[in-house]
Amino acid sequence: MSITPSPDDTVPPVPLSTVRHHLSKWPAYTAVAWGVSFAVPSFVWATGSTFGARSTVSPSLVELARDGVPWFLAVLVVTGLLKLFGALVGFGLTRPRGSRISRLLVFCGGGAATLLTWHGGLFVVHGVLVEAGARAVEPDLAALTDWYLYLWGPWFIVGGLAFAGATTLYVRARDDRRKLRLHGAAGALGALVLSVAATAAGVG
Repeated sequence: MSITPSPDDTVPPVPLSTVRHHLSKWPAYTAVAWGVSFAVPSFVWATGSTFGARSTVSPSLVELARDGVPWFLAVLVVTGLLKLFGALVGFGLTRPRGSRISRLLVFCGGGAATLLTWHGGLFVVHGVLVEAGARAVEPDLAALTDWYLYLWGPWFIVGGLAFAGATTLYVRARDDRRKLRLHGAAGALGALVLSVAATAAGVG
């Protein structure tokens, strides 16, 4: 004897709104993973280890880490903490928060998106110019060009896009999105001014 399932026995489809809700969290979780995974090398190198840095990072920086120069090790620790803070911002963007926290998250998210995308874009542009023969580099840095072009540049851009996506989706889901957009724009503008000034000064 066969049993024919009635229409009521079929599995109901997942609401489209639920699918969108889950998908909207992926950029934020990507930002979390990006921040945590990128913080690890900073803390490892702060111990004086140069694992993974010898062939992928500027020799002068490798030498500072290997020699345990105090100020440089402090910089590595601070940058590692900043990356962990970025991961915390990404986690904060995974769900609705209070108005004050939301403004801070959107401000930081907009700033991180701009800063990382700018930084990664400079690496890529520089690498393309070197590969095309339009720009020369020191012989001891020539081997690093591909690393910055194909690894570090895209890595920073991926982080920037993750924060941009997470911030945008967070703002869209809020009732006070107009005010939050202003905070996001302020963070992005501040990061852009800082990035341009650092580039002009030859830093980074």
